[in-house]
Amino acid sequence: MSTQKETLGFQTEVKQLLHLMIHSLYSNKEIFLRELVSNASDAADKLRFEAIAAPDLLGDDPELRIRISADAEARTLTISDNGIGMSREEVIENIGTIAKSGTRAFLDSLSGDARKDANLIGQFGVGFYSGFIVADKITLTTRRAGAAEAVRWESQGEGEYTLEAVDKAGRGTEIVLHLKEGEDEFLGDWRLRQIVHTYSDHISVPIEMKAAAKEDGEEPAFEAVNQASALWTRAKSDISDEQYREFYKHVAHDFSDPLAWTHARVEGRQEYTELLYLPSRAPFDLYERERKQGVKLYVRRVFIMEDTEKLMPHYLRFVRGVIDSSDLPLNVSREILQQSRDIDAIRAGCVKKVLALLEDLAANDAEKYTTFWNTFGQVLKEGVGEDFANKDRIAALLRFASSTVESDAATVSLADYVGRMKEGQEKIYYITAETLSAARNSPHLEIFKKKGVEVLLLTDRVDEWVTASLTEFDGKALVSVAKGALDLGSLEDDADKKAQEAAEEASRPLVKRIRDALGDKVAEVRATARLTDSPACLVVGENDMSTHLERMLKSVGQSVDAVKPTLEINPGHLLVKRLADEQDENRATALAQVLFDQALLAEGGKLDDPATFVKRINALMLELSV
Repeated sequence: MSTQKETLGFQTEVKQLLHLMIHSLYSNKEIFLRELVSNASDAADKLRFEAIAAPDLLGDDPELRIRISADAEARTLTISDNGIGMSREEVIENIGTIAKSGTRAFLDSLSGDARKDANLIGQFGVGFYSGFIVADKITLTTRRAGAAEAVRWESQGEGEYTLEAVDKAGRGTEIVLHLKEGEDEFLGDWRLRQIVHTYSDHISVPIEMKAAAKEDGEEPAFEAVNQASALWTRAKSDISDEQYREFYKHVAHDFSDPLAWTHARVEGRQEYTELLYLPSRAPFDLYERERKQGVKLYVRRVFIMEDTEKLMPHYLRFVRGVIDSSDLPLNVSREILQQSRDIDAIRAGCVKKVLALLEDLAANDAEKYTTFWNTFGQVLKEGVGEDFANKDRIAALLRFASSTVESDAATVSLADYVGRMKEGQEKIYYITAETLSAARNSPHLEIFKKKGVEVLLLTDRVDEWVTASLTEFDGKALVSVAKGALDLGSLEDDADKKAQEAAEEASRPLVKRIRDALGDKVAEVRATARLTDSPACLVVGENDMSTHLERMLKSVGQSVDAVKPTLEINPGHLLVKRLADEQDENRATALAQVLFDQALLAEGGKLDDPATFVKRINALMLELSV
């Protein structure tokens, strides 16, 4: 059966992608075969799963396989499988279209020398299109399991493709690559076997190629050229580091080596094997909450599902790998929707394994842990508020910039901070800000710098969530230096206290003057000893929302009640003294307004009326210069 061809156009971004695939030179062309074999393996996994509920899908062809064959005369390379196959609609969705966010991010990454970086193909999940690296035309024929009709897709990668209904003897997908001139190496049997051994030996589906030609002229049979056993089921002593790395690249669709991994068989009430990896770089969709890719669940080597949220908490969504249970029923996917206790137990056990792996890296391989932290630190921080049971372990893994560490690239742990606290120091001090520069230069740090007290500098958006959930570490309270009245505890000697009391008493008239000038802009005005170089700063109440969090929420359209700050003044600063001595009330009011606006700007805030602020500054400079 055959029907008239239908010609369809790729979406605009796919056209750009295909153009880059065809006309860019990649340093590692062989990756196309690895991607197509991995896709065929996924198709076999999906059929195994669907066949649990519908065994008839396997028909009279229950043995799953992938076949690779080359035709030197026709200059074609064929990769076929008897997996799940695709319907016409699935072909259009999976081949004719790519998720716009993924394609856009991929294209944005292909700039300059990066256009020769084949690693990007795996990172952005566009492996099928890598076939155009070596082919000037691709023909895909597929028949979905259980369907009578097949569909043929064909394209030369020039902006459009054709679709037609055709006959196909069995289910599955056949991809024929019409190789470009100069790509003869991929027609050689030895070269193809080498690529399979390098990249796909671990795939549990047999990858078959024709054996050597027989002397009697009989057609050689197909034979498996990979081990075709699930790597995670082997003993760790039988698996090399290179095999672990190659399996990661298969299961994660990533071309980079993993950072680290943990492989264990767990026995007890629940028996399962876990092989979990930490990637060395983030996927483009790391912050998309609806993403499903992550850890794959198998039951007795039958693929069940791939869903990070069900198998890993959201803050560990970067973890890749497999979990294979011996005890779960094969219809577990339906139970998961009803919250399976068995799955919860497996999930909890795997979380502990991942945290232990991170703890080992942090303790024994600082360079790798730094790579992990720079890549996934903001995601891990989410766990402080999400995972109460492991909050303390997660907190110990956190890293922050510090006021006593000059390099912006260097970070410290909470344990580091506690270990070098000043004698008599009882609290862990921190400040939140939009940038490291703003945090380092904040007026709130001045007294801490004077006394040599370390302050953690928190500049990630998630840090406000962290500090709301993590109130103490190792028995030490976490305290914001921009909230509440200054309380240095025993770090403040009697002389400091007496000086503060004297300043407050002497400043009462000035405080009232500024309070009257600012009106309802502030909740309070008070003299403070926390400032040494700046004339003033803004603080909020101990239990109030920080001004940094307020700005973040407003920036994303959230409606929040503004918190009135307290203006703290430095009585010893020349500008404050000038205000105290000012006889002209209008000028005094202008100075008070400037003090408030400067304090707001110093902490990263925005002025409601910048033009008026500039006018006040100009007028004061002109008047004071006379």
